[in-house]
Amino acid sequence: MHEVKCQGFAVAVLLAISACTMAQTQRWPSFRGERACGIGDGSPLPIEWDVESGAGVAWRTPIPGLAHSSPVVWDDMVFVTTAVKDGDADLKVGLYGSIEPVDEDDEHRFDLYCIDASTGAIRWSRTAHAGIPAVKRHPKGSHAASSPATNGTHVVAFFASEGLYCYDIQGVLQWERQFGVLDSGFFRVPTAQWGFASSPVIHDDMVLIQCDVQGQSFVAALDLETGEDRWRTNRDEVPTWGSPTIDVREGRSQVIVNGWKHIGGYDLATGAELWKIVGGGDIPVPTPVVAHDLVFIMSAHGGQAPIYAVDAMARGTVDPSDTTTMHWRRERFGNYMQTPLVYGDELYGCSDAGILRCYDARTGEDVYRQRLGAGQTGFSASMVGGDGKLYATSEEGEVHVVRAGRTFELLAVNSMGETCMASPAIAGPHLFFRTRHHLVAVGAPIATKQEQAP
Repeated sequence: MHEVKCQGFAVAVLLAISACTMAQTQRWPSFRGERACGIGDGSPLPIEWDVESGAGVAWRTPIPGLAHSSPVVWDDMVFVTTAVKDGDADLKVGLYGSIEPVDEDDEHRFDLYCIDASTGAIRWSRTAHAGIPAVKRHPKGSHAASSPATNGTHVVAFFASEGLYCYDIQGVLQWERQFGVLDSGFFRVPTAQWGFASSPVIHDDMVLIQCDVQGQSFVAALDLETGEDRWRTNRDEVPTWGSPTIDVREGRSQVIVNGWKHIGGYDLATGAELWKIVGGGDIPVPTPVVAHDLVFIMSAHGGQAPIYAVDAMARGTVDPSDTTTMHWRRERFGNYMQTPLVYGDELYGCSDAGILRCYDARTGEDVYRQRLGAGQTGFSASMVGGDGKLYATSEEGEVHVVRAGRTFELLAVNSMGETCMASPAIAGPHLFFRTRHHLVAVGAPIATKQEQAP
């Protein structure tokens, strides 16, 4: 290990449907990878590593500031965002219920980094904006919680009230958009500002964004080349923190979003509403995932914590008791923070306290329930899976490696040496973790392009 100092239609449908099972293993283009599915199959992935000694670690690069955004990967490039101020930003992890925002009036830099995936060297960094954040953050939160997105020619970084920025992969700014103050906080206590976290998604020549905030919420598609609106659909919705998911199949292309007043799908070309569900947890954070022709949605808070498995071809207002469209549901045990994971025939969800639950994805049948850790640390980062393994990261930076399948087997617990709030990325035989102060590539040393050449 070395440490780098900080400086055709049918075909398209087939590719989209199989994206999570035939993963482009060198690419993880947005939050939780292609379609937010969280799966990176195709290469052997590590079970054990040691950050302190460097065993099983390719590189570890310091990144300044405080950010919970996840790394995204395209071939030999890794992109991360961060919010940097003078001094170290306070961060309070753990299991607690404070709703008071952090009282800080410091100027921040809102930065995007491009890092060489082979060496960990910083290729370039750009400051998108500098100033005092327009909205405060949660004590466990960050002003850079939205993950970037890339398609290999463009990379977009969303800093909420501080703007949406599009660069080319050399770091040249192509356009920016301002949407005013995007205040995501507890709708019952409007002064409890918590910060924005929904991540953008690039699909074909569009950027999709979900902005559920105090005031006028909306979902929109922007032109990737210009940043101009292709469409924008207003939502009757309170603040939420999930990201949009794209689902393209024969007869339908849609963007799917979580919510409380309005969970649902919108036509990808026009923004017209296709279906919706009303209700659930009133602070929705998990991003929808699609597998087995079902949309899996979880939420929690306010006395409800449902799990919904909805037909991907749903139409109109869906009654949760309608078993023709709602294939199965649970009224309890939906995740509060983590986006669920469907790997093979199983659906996995992990609670804030580390309770891992496994269900049959098609039927909702209970498979197992198992605690990860001692129950004294929080779990906010979303699980990812690949090579027959699941990776669940605690806020204290303990990565629990679990064998995928219907029988629970803990393979290893690895310490990242720092707190870890961000969901990891998988690209090839490597995992990329964003810890409190570093970006870490876990796996064998990565060959450079020159080394790979014959």
